[in-house]
Amino acid sequence: MKYIYSILVMLTIGFASPIFAQNAPPDCNASEAQMKAKPYSKEQGEICIKEWEQKVKDLQGRLNALNASIGALNQSLNAENAALQAGKDEIAALLGATQKQIEEFGQRLGVLEGKVRSMKGMNDAQLSEKYEEIRSYENDLNAMRGEKIALYPPYFNRITELARDIRSLYRTKPTKDYVVGTWADDRDCLWNIAGKAEIYNDALLWPKVWQSNTEIIRNPDVIFPGQRLTLPAAAPKTSDEMKAERAYWKKKRVAAQRAAAASKAVETKDNQNSGTLK
Repeated sequence: MKYIYSILVMLTIGFASPIFAQNAPPDCNASEAQMKAKPYSKEQGEICIKEWEQKVKDLQGRLNALNASIGALNQSLNAENAALQAGKDEIAALLGATQKQIEEFGQRLGVLEGKVRSMKGMNDAQLSEKYEEIRSYENDLNAMRGEKIALYPPYFNRITELARDIRSLYRTKPTKDYVVGTWADDRDCLWNIAGKAEIYNDALLWPKVWQSNTEIIRNPDVIFPGQRLTLPAAAPKTSDEMKAERAYWKKKRVAAQRAAAASKAVETKDNQNSGTLK
């Protein structure tokens, strides 16, 4: 009896083993090559299909949630952009300018920043030769600071920093002194001093001497022996020097015209008096 029972148990195990093996949980994360190497049964395939469908469903849910979040973020971004534009429009109204004018101001500021930046690598000798150019940059910046747009927050700090950078570029221009001699011995006047070979060798540069010594030269036509003049380095006349020269010649013309008119009036009066005597 025991023998028969043992045989039945062995047969039961023998028939059940293939079923257990066939119904073993499949590895649904296996690669395609692994699945082909050991084909899955229908039951295993159905298990993996259900698992994949559930994953797709979960991913679709996550995608829908992300799309909803993106939509909300876009709405928030649009609202922020609208508020930003409203703020820009309000600032433009306060500055009395259009957005285009504000942008053009920024472009001009950027160009000036580029010019100053290109000088930062120069040595002292080179910068001393660029003195007038640096001063023109400072004048340009000061003119821009006079515009209301200079108060625009994104530009204000840049302008302040640029002004500091420009001032840092200034180097003392090399100068020398000249003591005025007498007219009898040296024929010294501003014209002749500028024309000396050891000075500028160009008499037309006399305004440089004048404008560098305005504290002691009141009238460029009059200088006195013994005056010590500061002579800037030889260079073309600056815009300020040319402006002073134009004003000088204009004043001379006006004076000459007045003298001619006065002389003519005297001559006319003398002629009238002469005619009366006759």
